[in-house]
Amino acid sequence: MQSMTNTDTRDIPATLAQITALAEAGADMVRVSCPDPESAQAVKTLVAESPVPLIADIHFDHRLALTALEGGIHCLRINPGNIGSDERVRSVVSAARERNVPIRIGVNAGSLEKHLLEKYREPCAPAMVESALHHIRILEGLNYPEIKISLKASDVGMTVQAYRLLAKQVDYPLHLGITEAGGLLPGSVKSAIGLGLLLVEGIGDTLRVSLSADPVEEIKVGFEILKALQLRSRGVNIIACPTCARQEFPVIDVVAQLEKRLAHIREPVTLSIIGCVVNGPGEAKETMVGVVGGAGENLIYRLGQTDGKAGDESLVEQVAQRVEEAAARLREKAEKE
Repeated sequence: MQSMTNTDTRDIPATLAQITALAEAGADMVRVSCPDPESAQAVKTLVAESPVPLIADIHFDHRLALTALEGGIHCLRINPGNIGSDERVRSVVSAARERNVPIRIGVNAGSLEKHLLEKYREPCAPAMVESALHHIRILEGLNYPEIKISLKASDVGMTVQAYRLLAKQVDYPLHLGITEAGGLLPGSVKSAIGLGLLLVEGIGDTLRVSLSADPVEEIKVGFEILKALQLRSRGVNIIACPTCARQEFPVIDVVAQLEKRLAHIREPVTLSIIGCVVNGPGEAKETMVGVVGGAGENLIYRLGQTDGKAGDESLVEQVAQRVEEAAARLREKAEKE
């Protein structure tokens, strides 16, 4: 799970604060932009104090890559075909090899090479794959296999097609993403569709949900995608009904309160919030904690068994308490193992 800072990398305190917030939300790695020498020089301090591995995002200037490598960066995002002479490419690869640092080739439909746009007339999946293979061959020619690749477009279909085509031709790790997906709601939907299609096919090793929003939201949405596909579990998975005239308590409001109240939990606790008895008991028996609406006396379940009742006023707190207890049990079990 990956995200990217949107702070000025030269502002080390602000960048570290955002890296820490992303790590606390569940980011396994964080990318930082290095558009100038000062940003690349800041890498050394950022790496030393970051709680997670960092990736330096670099375009065109091989000197920035060398500075980031000297600073201890854990990965480079740079396209070898875009940094000039063979000598420059060899110098970057040599420094990366010395430190065993992988290089991520990042192809973006919005910045394809001129000759590919002339050949294909417009951005398309085959053009993206051809661009990726060009950069891959450069690194393979230098006997450097520590490669991962991304093929990103704002068009969901184009992105999915590109990854499918490349996955048939190479066996390198693939970093997934729908780039420039938009704001929180539309970007989440586009990412869920595109990344979900690929992940269920077994394509993809790392991912970023690219949103025009707080980067922490990218991590939250990413984990929701992975939880929905049962690929990774983190935090409370709330199963809640969409509500109807049968609801016996304000389901929408209760779910909103519980999402906020339980945001600190990292253990994979399952919680069902169902407004009436039609589907409620069945769902509650399948989750660690469950609630079934009951006209002012809502039934609470724990591990499939009834565990008391709660009025509307105390419902949120009683459910939260049981979820926290379930999380504590999971945490204790993990520590023993």
